[in-house]
Amino acid sequence: MTDRDYQQFPDDDNGDVLWQMHQDGDDLTEAHEIEYSIAFTSQEQAEKCALFLLHEEQKISLFVDEESDLKEWIITIYMYMEPEYSDIVDLEEWVTKIAEQYQGVYDGWGCMAYVYDDEIEDDESPASLNS
Repeated sequence: MTDRDYQQFPDDDNGDVLWQMHQDGDDLTEAHEIEYSIAFTSQEQAEKCALFLLHEEQKISLFVDEESDLKEWIITIYMYMEPEYSDIVDLEEWVTKIAEQYQGVYDGWGCMAYVYDDEIEDDESPASLNS
């Protein structure tokens, strides 16, 4: 196990997630599809925000979260980028400002892990959750 580089992985939530990805063997030099989410209690505001983001040429999805206690509309913005700390922080600030403009709440980011196992043979498939 290597020591954490606090320049690359600062001591906060974003740094912790990126450090965990690195520890898990995720290649952070590869571009990932990172998802930033905004939650809305108003369908009208969610749709206005979605339209704005589409005009900004962003790849998005909009769905209703029926599972939450109060009905929420969730916009997910999909950014294809290297998961680099300062870029993530900058995008969080941008998404937070947009969320506030449309009475939404920034709800965090996430992405799929990109872990490659060099020992996989041609006839083997990568490990999956379906065992």
